[in-house]
Amino acid sequence: MAFGIGFSDRTLSDDERREVMARAVEAMRADGKRVLAIVPDGTRSVPMPLIFRELTALLRPRAAKLDYLIALGTHLAMSEEAINAHLALTSEERTGLYGDVGVFNHDWRSGLAQVGEIPSRVVTELSDGLMQEAIPVSVNARLLGYDQILIVGPVFPHAVVGYSGGTKYLFPGVSGPRMINVTHWLAGLVGNINIIGRTGTPIRRMLDLAAECVPVEMHCLSMVIHGEDELMGLYFGGPQDSQVAAAALSAKVNVVYTGRQFETVLAVVPEIYDDFWTGCKGMLKCEPVVADGGTLIIYAPHIDEVSYTHGHILDRLGYHVRDYYLAHWDQVDDADIVALGHAALVRGVGWYADGVETLRINLDLATSIPEERCRHLNLGYRNPATIDPSEWQGRQDEGILVVPRAGELLYRVAPDR
Repeated sequence: MAFGIGFSDRTLSDDERREVMARAVEAMRADGKRVLAIVPDGTRSVPMPLIFRELTALLRPRAAKLDYLIALGTHLAMSEEAINAHLALTSEERTGLYGDVGVFNHDWRSGLAQVGEIPSRVVTELSDGLMQEAIPVSVNARLLGYDQILIVGPVFPHAVVGYSGGTKYLFPGVSGPRMINVTHWLAGLVGNINIIGRTGTPIRRMLDLAAECVPVEMHCLSMVIHGEDELMGLYFGGPQDSQVAAAALSAKVNVVYTGRQFETVLAVVPEIYDDFWTGCKGMLKCEPVVADGGTLIIYAPHIDEVSYTHGHILDRLGYHVRDYYLAHWDQVDDADIVALGHAALVRGVGWYADGVETLRINLDLATSIPEERCRHLNLGYRNPATIDPSEWQGRQDEGILVVPRAGELLYRVAPDR
């Protein structure tokens, strides 16, 4: 069972945080063992420098070896400079004080090991018949060289699994392409509105089942974060128990209830998201509060790329609703599936029949992605130079909502009944 502490109205004190972390390391019984900590990349709001230093100080004297693996999924690898900034380390500290602690990027295309398979009958059951094929389970082969794995990361409402964290740091965090493709496409089939901010989703059950294939002792330290790095909760246990405990607090901390829908929502995306693939969280977490026929604007002048990894696929197939892709399945390759899952989630609720695509809401990009490319992708365009978010503030009575740091909090009309 998980243990920890959390609050919806205040951050943890230093003593409370240290107590949970000390208890966690004691419970791991890592003496003489090789430990690999799996941690988020720079696209997650988390006090990573603090966690890295304290966790290393606690584990390094006991473990035979301590390393860190960055759960990139299909994100770009972090440079040495970016890793140092992420951990708030100087290059001298990396090679000197922490020279015996390895920090590695995950590569979803190489260095993998298959550790099992989810049978087709189970896939059919979990997906309610939407998918039938067996799924090979592969992970970064580095995991198999350790005695213990410690997943360390935040838990937020998430469009693919409901709430992030836990075994999601394995799949897609440090997994191979098949699990990444399948989970994203299944999420696209189910739809963002039906997944985000919900527990017990079919994708979450699939990830937890896949994690059972990894033949290494596993622990998890789950955080609940508010704002950029305010630590509201910290829970330790197995990946499932720890994540469930954190998700219960995240539902109180990371969800905003507006009481109504809005004709226009301006989602101001922070610079931690450097392409639309990551910055689309501004859409996914605001979609529920946009009225039918309304418009959601992604305001992110710093974003100039759709996806550094999958942009070429999205340029070919565009952003459409789920049924559009199903109707044009002959144009889809297996390698496209993860991008289609993303695109279907981002395009949101809609319909396709008799050659006509109907969208519930409009989605406009106010980014540095050129207008011509936005139109080609089946997305709307706004010139970011014509938008001053401060001028949009305080106009909720006019049906306009401004969401700062969009992508971190889930906006809903009212609690589920």
